[in-house]
Amino acid sequence: MERFVIEGGKTLTGTIKAGGNKNAALPLLAATLLFKTKVKFSNMPRIRDVETMVALLQDLGAQVHWDKKNELAIDASTVRDGSLSTDLCRKIRASILLAGPLLARFGKVLLPPPGGDVIGRRRIDTHLHVLAALGAEVTIANGYELSTGSTTLKGCEIVLDEPSVTASENAIMAASMATGKTVLHNVASEPHVCELARFLNKGGAKISGIGSNTLVIEGVTELSPVEHEVGPDYIEIGSYIGLAAVTGSELTIEGVNHDDLRMVKLAYERLGVRYERKENSILVPANQEMKITMDCHGAVPKIDDGPWPAFPSDLMSIMLVVATQCEGTILFFEKMFESRLFFVDRLNSMGARIVLCDPHRAIVIGKAPLVGATIDSPDIRAGMALLLAGLCATGTTRIGNIGQIDRGYEEIDRRLQSVGAAIMRVPD
Repeated sequence: MERFVIEGGKTLTGTIKAGGNKNAALPLLAATLLFKTKVKFSNMPRIRDVETMVALLQDLGAQVHWDKKNELAIDASTVRDGSLSTDLCRKIRASILLAGPLLARFGKVLLPPPGGDVIGRRRIDTHLHVLAALGAEVTIANGYELSTGSTTLKGCEIVLDEPSVTASENAIMAASMATGKTVLHNVASEPHVCELARFLNKGGAKISGIGSNTLVIEGVTELSPVEHEVGPDYIEIGSYIGLAAVTGSELTIEGVNHDDLRMVKLAYERLGVRYERKENSILVPANQEMKITMDCHGAVPKIDDGPWPAFPSDLMSIMLVVATQCEGTILFFEKMFESRLFFVDRLNSMGARIVLCDPHRAIVIGKAPLVGATIDSPDIRAGMALLLAGLCATGTTRIGNIGQIDRGYEEIDRRLQSVGAAIMRVPD
């Protein structure tokens, strides 16, 4: 085990590049099981969750090779069945994304319970409903056994009972190889869901309506070889904007798709944080005023999350830390996960003034000078948020359980050091 030791209060400067989108990389890797030819990726983030998904593919029999640091080639033609490792599935929530492609390819899969962040209840039901609608028989015991028997998956019309990202991705992958036409209603439309659909279309899938909440998918029998560059991680970009803001630093962030940041930009402006748009980058100016904009008649404003195009839940932890460094009061309403906000006790131990109203709502009263503390990272996003808190705090902050941060941010200590952060990775 390792921990980060951070000396806070330092001004940063320079350029930092966003990595590939973690939330796109994992379904893209799962989708390689639909191909009986080699698939090549560039800009693939070399993070722990990706390494775990790669290990799952290898355990299934796929041939995997890292050509360069972020270039990955996968040949799943050697996969022979859908027997998944319980130990590996326990490490990662995204293991559930293997259900759709394995079912489409082999007609059966035994899925052990997936792991992942403990940020609240994360339903499996929608996954099971869409796969059952396509023709799978579902048996629930210690895991989830799905089988099409002697038939194949058959296209149909499906209404998802919630716009779940991963359930939408499972439905897209399974329906792409089903017989006939599938119409998916109330499907998620996050950038990574759209990227998965476009990736499959490159290989010959027939998916229309991409970007909307209704997809029409004509099933095909095989897919052709594909080379694909993983898109930029807008959650990571949003984290770096917050990093510049709380440290009063001027930072340039490269590898940006501005269309992914529309709601993020609005939320930051509510906190008094602004940035300049460049062609494929943004510049965050130093020493911004960072004053929260009140609602009409002086009412306390709020930032809440929801399905795309609403503000992304994965950035709520980051925004909450940024708000502690802003003048004013603001309410955060985390609608999607009932344990996402439970890390605020760590921030309060550092001097933040946060009132946790209930599992879904927190009031932040700023500006509150933070001081270093010894804390642990409870999940990926809270871990990154605590790292930002440590970088703007006075004194030394020690963050344990940093394997959680490594699951979503590639070599974050080295990248922060490159812009002047005093952060060291040491044995715990």
